[in-house]
Amino acid sequence: MDLKHLVAVSGLPGIFRMAANRANGMIIEDLTNGKKVFVPARKHQFTPLESTGIYIDNGDTTELEKVFQSMMDNAEKTPPINPNASPEELHRYFSVILPNYDRDRVHTGDIKKVIKWYNILGETGLLTQTPAQEESETEE
Repeated sequence: MDLKHLVAVSGLPGIFRMAANRANGMIIEDLTNGKKVFVPARKHQFTPLESTGIYIDNGDTTELEKVFQSMMDNAEKTPPINPNASPEELHRYFSVILPNYDRDRVHTGDIKKVIKWYNILGETGLLTQTPAQEESETEE
């Protein structure tokens, strides 16, 4: 899974592929329909998914890619739940996916966003195993 050119844009739902970077904004491509649009930096903030992390108990963060990988690994026995489920269900699901997540710093909205992003990546075919994971499975 390569999150390198994927960004979240404040004020816009979903995730986008960075098509081009400009001094005053960014040209982004919608993953669901392929449309490209210019988004000004004055109005929006851009968050690269590869630098996004989830807080864990020791005060550090774990990469979003590892969280997605855990969701893929657990998909058969614990499939992703509806992002509109109750807060208790969302936190229960996340405790299976990432048992050591910081329950005080990771909010319900963060969990919803991770599940929505995972679903978008799955629908667009961008969810793949990491190279290290693929190598370990081929060695077995």
